[in-house]
Amino acid sequence: MEVQFLEKNADYTSVLDMLLQLRPSYNRDSLAAQVEKQQSMGYQVVYVKSKQNILAVAGFNVGEKLAWGKYIYIDDLVTHCECRSLGVGSFLIDWFKSYALENSCDQIHLDSGVQRFLAHKFYLREGFNIASHHFSIVEINA
Repeated sequence: MEVQFLEKNADYTSVLDMLLQLRPSYNRDSLAAQVEKQQSMGYQVVYVKSKQNILAVAGFNVGEKLAWGKYIYIDDLVTHCECRSLGVGSFLIDWFKSYALENSCDQIHLDSGVQRFLAHKFYLREGFNIASHHFSIVEINA
């Protein structure tokens, strides 16, 4: 397994298809447009690949805040359903930990939907803490 940064290469469509498992409100074209828009603002996408297959995908930003110092925020993380509990997710989180150290990041953060119990179990096992509640207003015009 290896982690690669997303480029417009032979893996591009497969990476988008994997992200669509997590973000089904998009189609491939609208997702590609959104990814490119976010990339212009610092969003990065990495993926875990075996010899032939895309096993996991994650989108993230590196930033800096008063509360956290320099950090990585993982926006999107999905492991292929056939690869869960096989070490792929742990491999990717270990990569993020190394990447954080290489880039002088003090912390790694992510949010996870309250209904995603198996994901929470995974994140806790990987050393994440439940540090806060995330509040949002999603329909400002309503």
